[in-house]
Amino acid sequence: MNTLAAVRSAWRALRANLLRSLLTMLGIIIGVAAVITMIAVGQGATDRVQEYMKVLGSNIMLVLPGGANTGGVRQGAQTAQGLTEDDATAIALEVPEVQVAAPSSRATVQAVYGNSNWSTPVFGATNDYLEARDWPLESGRLFEAAEQQGAAKVALIGSTVARELFGDQDPIDQVVRLRSVPVTIVGVLSSKGQNSWGSDQDDIMIVPISTFRNRLQGGTAGRIKRVATISVKVRDGADMKVAEESITELLRQRFRVQPGADEPFRIRNLTEMLQTQEASSRTMTMLLSAVAGISLVIGGIGIMNIMLVSVTERTREIGLRMAVGARGRDILSQFLIEAVTLSLVGGAVGVLLGAAATWAVGEFAGWKVSMTLDSVLLAAGFAAFVGVFFGYYPAHKASRLLPIEALRHE
Repeated sequence: MNTLAAVRSAWRALRANLLRSLLTMLGIIIGVAAVITMIAVGQGATDRVQEYMKVLGSNIMLVLPGGANTGGVRQGAQTAQGLTEDDATAIALEVPEVQVAAPSSRATVQAVYGNSNWSTPVFGATNDYLEARDWPLESGRLFEAAEQQGAAKVALIGSTVARELFGDQDPIDQVVRLRSVPVTIVGVLSSKGQNSWGSDQDDIMIVPISTFRNRLQGGTAGRIKRVATISVKVRDGADMKVAEESITELLRQRFRVQPGADEPFRIRNLTEMLQTQEASSRTMTMLLSAVAGISLVIGGIGIMNIMLVSVTERTREIGLRMAVGARGRDILSQFLIEAVTLSLVGGAVGVLLGAAATWAVGEFAGWKVSMTLDSVLLAAGFAAFVGVFFGYYPAHKASRLLPIEALRHE
């Protein structure tokens, strides 16, 4: 019996018991659909983390003030105001793993342009801040050295601020008032979208840190160059852990922290946090896919059970085929093809169901999903393997029957 004849025979046998065949395929259908959906959801989560890493910037750490200690009572995070611009300069110069260390401070200010106004976060920073964040300009220019040193009244704005204040008008060289201080827009930042906390990163204005300190902040903090954050970008290929330890040691020396005493600053390795989140997403995807794969194994057991029943029911047919010249391998291929056909048809239906489920999750749950060809091929290939693995024993049993005994079977 050639392969085509075996396939036709398999189809006839499956159609003869259509309901039984459908119920047998149910485990394969559910398993394939579940595997595809779980992989799509997990891949979507991984893609979203990678997008956040791209938006955030690579190899970045934040140095933040720690908690103040007043009369033995420890205050909340970032209540200690110890970081200065000089600390950022020292980190950039004395830690070889660091590419840039950008000091910055922040305040929410009402920006006014003509009849339009918009409340937006205003950052005092340097051009190094944009380098640390991998944040290019969409139009205009960066701050000049003289502007950064001389508290020039210039600013860069994000795309959200540009839209809210200027609409379709070109914001370059327009003047915006911040707390009665007129600043000229010299550049527009490229769009970054939302960060991992859901905040709009494009809702931002950046002025030179000297401008923020002398014209917007003022007071004691401005005179001693206090800053809220130092954004540190580590060089490509450098060890983030080594850089973090070096920065910690340097700042402990600058703050004269005694051995065993708490540090008046904190270092957050954002890249490491996102990488941990990405690894967790991948682990969860593998776990869920493994659980979904159990359905495929259960479906395979169902196929084996039905094929054994089929061999018993068709024992006389097997005897007749052997009596007219069919060889053992012909019987083996016939039943094996039936088992594989069950798996492949179930796999095809499962792929369609998985695609529909993936779409539904993305559409109604609002999750990011990513269905790839690799996941489809993996699920379909595993389904075919299940058919071969669990169908071989019944097929082998049928091929070993003796014609005389098979013909006598009632």
